[in-house]
Amino acid sequence: MKVFKYPQISEWQSLCERAQIERNELEEIVNGILDNVKTKGNKALVEYAKKFDGVALNSLQVSDEEIEEATKKVTDNLKEAIQLAKKNIEVFHVSQQSEEKVIETTKGVQCWRKSLPIEKVGLYIPGGTAPLFSTILMLGVPAKIAGCREIVLCTPPSKDGTVHPAILYTANLVGVTKIFKVGGAQAIGAMTYGTETIPATYKIFGPGNQFVTKAKELVQQSGVAIDMPAGPSEVLVFADETSVPAFVAADLLSQAEHGIDSQAILVSNSEKIVSEVLKEVKSQLEELPRKEIAKEALENSRAIVFKTTDECFEFSNEYAPEHLIIASEKAESYISKVTDAGSVFLGNYSCESAGDYASGTNHTLPTYGFAKNYSGVSLDSFVKKVTFQKLSKEGIQNIGNAIELMAAAEGLDAHKNAVTLRLASLK
Repeated sequence: MKVFKYPQISEWQSLCERAQIERNELEEIVNGILDNVKTKGNKALVEYAKKFDGVALNSLQVSDEEIEEATKKVTDNLKEAIQLAKKNIEVFHVSQQSEEKVIETTKGVQCWRKSLPIEKVGLYIPGGTAPLFSTILMLGVPAKIAGCREIVLCTPPSKDGTVHPAILYTANLVGVTKIFKVGGAQAIGAMTYGTETIPATYKIFGPGNQFVTKAKELVQQSGVAIDMPAGPSEVLVFADETSVPAFVAADLLSQAEHGIDSQAILVSNSEKIVSEVLKEVKSQLEELPRKEIAKEALENSRAIVFKTTDECFEFSNEYAPEHLIIASEKAESYISKVTDAGSVFLGNYSCESAGDYASGTNHTLPTYGFAKNYSGVSLDSFVKKVTFQKLSKEGIQNIGNAIELMAAAEGLDAHKNAVTLRLASLK
C-alpha cells in the first residue's frame, strides 16, 4: 500500500481514483456478445461456454437431479451457517415492509401508493475462484419476500459442466425458480432478450467482472433495469488510536483478496496507527491462500494520514466507499460525519465480513463513488411503487378550476376539457 501523509485538498481527487479499464475496446467486445446472444439465442450461449469456460454443455438449465446431488455434497455445518445467514437477512428485509397510507390532499381527493413486485428478475452469480453463494441470499431472499413470481439465476459452469454445490443448495433454499449454466456478458444478454430456454427478465441484479458490469450498463438501453452501476469492490477503513491494528489489517486484506482490481483505503489521524497496521498487513498477507491476488490489489490501494478526524471523514465522503469501517471505540460519535457510503460498520468488532455474510444487511452495494447517489439493494429494489388517486364529486370541484387554469396556460385544451365537462355535469 502506498502511504500519503497530509495531502492537500487539491490532491484528493487523484487519491480517490479507482482502477481504470479501456472502455472503448471493452464496449465493442461486450456489444458483440450481446448482439450474438440476441440473434442466436442458446446456440451463442453454448458457443461462449466452450470458448470462455472450456466446457461443452448438453443442457443450459440445471436439473432437479443436479440440485439434489449438490445438496448432498454441502456439509451440514455449511448448511447451518447458510440457514443462519438466511434467517438474519429475512428478518432485516421483512422489517422494510411498510403499510402505505391513503392521504387526502384536499377534501374529496385521495392519493396513495402500493408496492407491487417486479414479476421477473434475473440474478447473476459469479463462479470461478470465488463462487459467491452468499450473494444468492442477498438477492434471492428479498426477491422472495417482495413476491417476485419468477427468479432466474445465471452462473458460469466449471470445466466439468457442473455448478458449485453451495450455489445450487442456496439457490434452491431461497426459492430460485430456474438456474442456468451461463456466465459473463452472455448471461446478461440472455436475461435481457430471452432465449429458447432462458426467460427475459425485467430487472437484473448481481456483481461480476468488467464484462458483466459493462453488459449491465448497455442492456439498460433495451428496456431492462439493473440494480445499480458497479465496479470492483472496495473498502475504506478509518482507524484512530483506539483501533486494533491486527483487526484493521485483516479488514483491508479481506477486501484485497476479492480481485486484483479491488481497492482498500486506510485513513487515520495517526502515523503510528498507520505504521502498525501496515506491519500487520505484511505479516497476515503471507498466510493467505489468495495472497497473489491480494498483493496486486494492494498495489492499487492507499494509506493516507490526515491531520484531523474531520479531514478523514471529509475525504471518506469524497471517496464514497462501498464499505466504510469506522474502527474506533468512539465509532458511534462519528456517525453524523458520514454522508456518503454504501454500508457502514461501527466499532472494532464490526468487520465487513459480517455484512458480507450473516449480519442481515445486504452486501450488494454501490461502488466506484456511486454511493453518492445510489443505495444498496433492499426490499424496495424488487418492487415498483404504483400510485393511485380517487376524486369524488367534491374533490373535482375543489381542484377543478386550478387544473383548468394550469392546462390552459400550457396550451393543452383537451386536458382542460376533461375537467370542464365533469364540472359542467355537476351543475
